[in-house]
Amino acid sequence: MLNFLPSPLVGLIAGTLLICNVMIWCSLLLIFALIKILIPVNTIRKWINPLLTKIAEAWIFGNSTWMKITQNTQWDVQGVEHLNYKGWYLVNANHQSWVDILVLQHVFNLKIPFLKFFLKQELIKVPVMGLCWWALDFPFMKRFSKDYLEKHPEMKGKDLETTRKACEKFQQMPTSVMNFLEGTRFTQSKHAKQQSTYQHLLKPKAGGIAFAINAMGDKFDSLLNVTIVYPDGIPTFMDFLLGKVKKIIVRVEKKPIPAHFSQHDYNNDPEFRAQFQQWTHELWLEKDQTIQNLLNGQPHQPLT
Repeated sequence: MLNFLPSPLVGLIAGTLLICNVMIWCSLLLIFALIKILIPVNTIRKWINPLLTKIAEAWIFGNSTWMKITQNTQWDVQGVEHLNYKGWYLVNANHQSWVDILVLQHVFNLKIPFLKFFLKQELIKVPVMGLCWWALDFPFMKRFSKDYLEKHPEMKGKDLETTRKACEKFQQMPTSVMNFLEGTRFTQSKHAKQQSTYQHLLKPKAGGIAFAINAMGDKFDSLLNVTIVYPDGIPTFMDFLLGKVKKIIVRVEKKPIPAHFSQHDYNNDPEFRAQFQQWTHELWLEKDQTIQNLLNGQPHQPLT
């Protein structure tokens, strides 16, 4: 709507609305988070948790609203028509920019359960947001390095046990868990350093998604394999605020997760690890081709 204005003014308005939206919903979220801390009673938490989710969804709706007001972005989205708001999903996407977070939240809000990210344990200490993530039951992962486990073998398996406990609450209400398989944002320098065999993607880090599947058991209904394409080039967050992102393409494919994946230990079963890596490699081959097709203006043709 306001994209006809000079881009600095668009960015100022968008940034102001973004900050106001954060202050309104984050403040409300923190109030109920404090109640959750001060009254650690299961019956209270069962009442508060759905309310916290509704607040978070309203926060995302607020983001979508200021985006609509300030941006003139053409959204080309396919694959979200038959998703279940009451399902359990593992969501995976290619990662290029912090804009990806807003894209995913905008596309999936109220179509699937609120997206939750597996976070490093250290992030719970982030001021304000750490408490918000805790209140929203984001699972915090405590991963141990190989060097640490060699010195402390008694801790082997404790990281998975901790994450499983964090995921137990997901049995109580539908959940979507978000994972970026590349583990970091794509850049040409990272691509060259990795010597990635994929044209548009970094090498997938299969361990993280295997860890999530193992921690959740067989609770996931399916994998939502998301491909995000910016036809005019990968934008920065500031590019987005300034209204410079003219088109965003999103393709969502619902794929089954092999049942036996939740029953094996990725770290300690070499045969399963090779099988799982092959599965992610095939996902990545198809995603790489999807990106190329979309950049060429061609329809997506799944690999056979």
